[in-house]
Amino acid sequence: MTETRATPSEQIAPIVASLRDTARSRATHSRRFRVEGLKALRRMLDEQSHRIALALREDLGKSETEALATEIGVVKSEVDHTLLHLTDWMEPSPVKVPLAFQPASAHVAPRPLGTVLIIAPWNYPFQLAINPLVGAIAAGNTVVVKPSEKAPATSKVIAELVEEYLDPRAVRVVEGGAEAVTELLEQRFDHIFYTGGERVGRIVYEAAAKQLTPVTLELGGKSPCVVSDGRNWQTIARRIAFGKFTNAGQTCVAPDYVLAVGARSERELQKRLPEVISEFYGANPAASKDYARLVDTAQAERLESLLREALSGPNPARLVSGGTVDVPGRYMEPTVLADVDPDSALMQEEIFGPILPIIRVDTFDEAIAFIAERPHPLAAYLFTDRHRYHKAFQEQVTAGGLGFDVALLHAGLHTLPFGGVGPSGMGSYHGEASFRTFSQMRPSLTKSDQVDTLRMAYPPYTWPKRQAIKRLM
Repeated sequence: MTETRATPSEQIAPIVASLRDTARSRATHSRRFRVEGLKALRRMLDEQSHRIALALREDLGKSETEALATEIGVVKSEVDHTLLHLTDWMEPSPVKVPLAFQPASAHVAPRPLGTVLIIAPWNYPFQLAINPLVGAIAAGNTVVVKPSEKAPATSKVIAELVEEYLDPRAVRVVEGGAEAVTELLEQRFDHIFYTGGERVGRIVYEAAAKQLTPVTLELGGKSPCVVSDGRNWQTIARRIAFGKFTNAGQTCVAPDYVLAVGARSERELQKRLPEVISEFYGANPAASKDYARLVDTAQAERLESLLREALSGPNPARLVSGGTVDVPGRYMEPTVLADVDPDSALMQEEIFGPILPIIRVDTFDEAIAFIAERPHPLAAYLFTDRHRYHKAFQEQVTAGGLGFDVALLHAGLHTLPFGGVGPSGMGSYHGEASFRTFSQMRPSLTKSDQVDTLRMAYPPYTWPKRQAIKRLM
């Protein structure tokens, strides 16, 4: 295993200061500079894809195909989309001016924020570090990237490749754990972009508030999956299993639990999910090259404890399939549980692992109420043949994003903004949303002084002026 590296704490403040000097020079503002940075990223992805995939395999046991599909390919698509549309995004947008202000013109122009900090998590350690970097570069900022120390091989690769491919005046990588984050949060940034858990998110938010630094928080939560009145049960099971067990369940928008509406939905899911798990990963998922590993033994111990408590608590769940855990090997078999107690520990926190609880509810309305009683999730999914349920789900469920008859995929679309709501996060990114997140949309008004049409607005406010203002306003 690659050892965790750390940037010496005494170097962090000078790194940030040098980036702030570059931002003040406006060297990163030109379209040419931005495009050169994005093209350099694209070359890096093309030339170093195998090296990045090897790091992801070491950290999380990801196959090269999964690494390409869920990490490297996602960033390639983001870069290509951004290069295609950057010129249009940078253009000022004209704004209508009311009659009372005429003659005049107004527009909104995107401007770089300055120097921004990106703090990445460990579950998709490459994608979630570099994808927001694409938007930050496109918006003309200088950037500090802080990869996760829990994925040390990927952190090392990111640090080495950024130094090799990108302009050090504009982008730097700081490695390390909590101490590095603490030191970074003491510096002054113009925006902080954090992806990770709620606990650290609160720390980041509190530190940012002290300096009135705006933040984007991409958190998580218990994303529900409602299944009601299906027809193609095998496809439903495949799509739920794919969404849940990709990256061994360590995905912030993975279905956290399933609400099966009625006896038939419950019965079909209990039958089909084990079948498709075997179809995906074989009879022994531990031997599958396509099934990832948990990030560390602490994660394995946490999940094992949750599973053990769910199976042996006052209202024990029933093991439908899976259940094998190898803590030293960072392995947990894809596991499906039924008859899960909604008040169990398993249902009190985001599982973030390959355990899928199935909870039966009698009606669709009961499922909606179940979701509404809990904190707003990052995603919510509905599988049904009843189209009227789609409309009800859209109107009544509050979540960062919705998926109908599919799970997970919306998070990979650069044409859809991605973000949470309430406790699952604030702000969004991907595609143009990333560009806007890392830009100030600055308004501007121009009014010639050759003819002073504002005389009616100047004091003293005589009766004729008051009447004229009433008519205009």
